[in-house]
Amino acid sequence: MTTIYFVRHCEAEGNTQGVLQGHSDCDISGNSAKQLDLVGLRLRNEPFSAIYSSPLRRAMKTAQAINQYHNLAIQADSRLIEIDMGNWEGVSWEQISQDSPEMLKIWEETPGDFQAPGGESIRQVSDRIWGCVTDIARKNPGKTVCAVSHGCAIRTMLCRALGKPLSRLNDIPWCDNTGVSAVEFDENGKPHVTMMNDASHIPPELSVYRRGSSNESETIKDVAP
Repeated sequence: MTTIYFVRHCEAEGNTQGVLQGHSDCDISGNSAKQLDLVGLRLRNEPFSAIYSSPLRRAMKTAQAINQYHNLAIQADSRLIEIDMGNWEGVSWEQISQDSPEMLKIWEETPGDFQAPGGESIRQVSDRIWGCVTDIARKNPGKTVCAVSHGCAIRTMLCRALGKPLSRLNDIPWCDNTGVSAVEFDENGKPHVTMMNDASHIPPELSVYRRGSSNESETIKDVAP
């Protein structure tokens, strides 16, 4: 049995500012320092034999915080990167709602069909990260490893691990910053999700998404990549 812990990156500039980050290499900001301390402490006793990360700064700094208790060589893998939001990179949700209300409706209601102008489709993201995940599982038989990635990427991975089609992507809840999921792969490579988007180590005041918002549609926008 191989266990992979998936961790979403800490709060970053795009999360704080309410703009889409995607492939943009935004730095960490806001509550990131406290979030990193807490996720590092949470995972300090996990028997990680390897740590993988998206190469973007917000993911790498999260991997480094986790790694302070493990002293491993962090392995960057570009397949763990976030969805490319194309022309929407760096654009606020408010602007997108004005300029592209129909595309925004697809993102919120049928995200499996989504593709930003000039960006990646959800299908491409799903295929990319799943190829990475299965490679990691194959290279680490019987071990426990950590992979740091991004909100949309992890969401599509969980959808696939649960055996759901992308048309059911909205069945998968969004993940808070530094939220943790875990997937076990048996000897036949079959995935079993044992933990999904657990951010119990983060109090509400350190969460971008739980802090001061009771509106579901606002939450959907806030958890943008």
